Amino acid sequence: MKIERNRYLQKLINSRKNGQVKIITGVRRCGKSYLLSVLYRDYLLQEGVLPEQIITVELDNDINVRYRNPLELGAYLREKVANTEMDYYILLDEIQMVESIKNPYMPKESDSKITFVDVLLGLRSLSHVDVYVTGSNSKMLSSDVATAFRDRGEEIHITPLTYDEFYAAYPNEKRYAWREYMTFGGMPYVLHKSTYEEKSRYLQELFRLTYIKDVVERNRLRANIEVLDELLNVVASSVGSLSNPTRLSNTFKSVKGLNVKNETISTYLDCFIDAYILCKSHRYDIKGRSYIDTPLKYYFTDIGLRNARLNFRQQEENHIMENIIYNELIARGFNVDVGVVEYNHIDENGKKVRSQLEVDFVVNQTEKRYYIQSALTVADEDKRKQEVNSLNRIDDSYTKIVVVRDNVLSWTDDKGVQYINIEDFLLDKINEL
Repeated sequence: MKIERNRYLQKLINSRKNGQVKIITGVRRCGKSYLLSVLYRDYLLQEGVLPEQIITVELDNDINVRYRNPLELGAYLREKVANTEMDYYILLDEIQMVESIKNPYMPKESDSKITFVDVLLGLRSLSHVDVYVTGSNSKMLSSDVATAFRDRGEEIHITPLTYDEFYAAYPNEKRYAWREYMTFGGMPYVLHKSTYEEKSRYLQELFRLTYIKDVVERNRLRANIEVLDELLNVVASSVGSLSNPTRLSNTFKSVKGLNVKNETISTYLDCFIDAYILCKSHRYDIKGRSYIDTPLKYYFTDIGLRNARLNFRQQEENHIMENIIYNELIARGFNVDVGVVEYNHIDENGKKVRSQLEVDFVVNQTEKRYYIQSALTVADEDKRKQEVNSLNRIDDSYTKIVVVRDNVLSWTDDKGVQYINIEDFLLDKINEL
């Protein structure tokens, strides 16, 4: 089964031979290797590039463990591209597996290190070499590494399958696609599993055998695995709800009977975010045009991973929809915040009070902005008014959208708020945000 990732493939094509190191990031098993080593390699071959011009190294494969040493990797690749009369494409998979080592050419007392960044920048300097790497950890693009790359590296962040990609590759009747996607998500290998049991087991084992292990080893955590597991479960249970490390610490104490410091929880959450398992969205005061530090919202990079944490219980479609919409907006390249609208009104006791309403998503990209609400239904008029209350209190002219589960044709109310069905929103390429 061939899965198209045209959004990301086109980004690679557009970046071909631009003098930058192309760095493809994303959660483990989301399709980075497939994008680079299959789709992009096929494109190069179709363009007339010879197989010997494409050098691929899978660094998470134990047969290549030698090349996790940056000096060994650099020496091997330079030997492969020695013929300067020929153009080469270097495709390195899971570059974060390359360790930092002490510089053997410096005095013993020196703290000088050699890293994969040195290797990549050295290769980049060769005019006949085009370099592409994948990585599963955002720390590989931390402030220190970003400083080292400066303007010489370009990040292409890839997500699990968006709904349109999943829908196009879905092998069964399309009417079941949404049900499958909202349950098992968009990890590509899920499409190769036949039964619900196989899909469930695969996603659960990703956490048990890959993600938790990676997070602990990569961050050298001395963590109680039970605490990490429970933290993911608590976040999964409250996806789409406002939270912060202090609230989560209190939940651990009251519900689980565990005393975990909020600083520890904050560290663990950052580790999951660095591994691209979780994302966080800050609150933005729309009228005050300023950010509110806390609380914030956490979302799972893939809804199937979220559901797997909960053994596929707690299938609240409203929370699942919100997480899917968030992921879709991120995949489309938007910056996404949680909106806050403050307003003054008179309460039932005749007292003047100041209240807050929430906008699920404030979506920005350069000069573009959209306000988006996620709602299961607006069939009932009172429910509809409740959903658009915050939107109607925003006095600017940016587009306001309510994405609904209702199977309705798109329409616009008399105040300019647009309503669109969730599947139409996710599949629509004509009026794509």
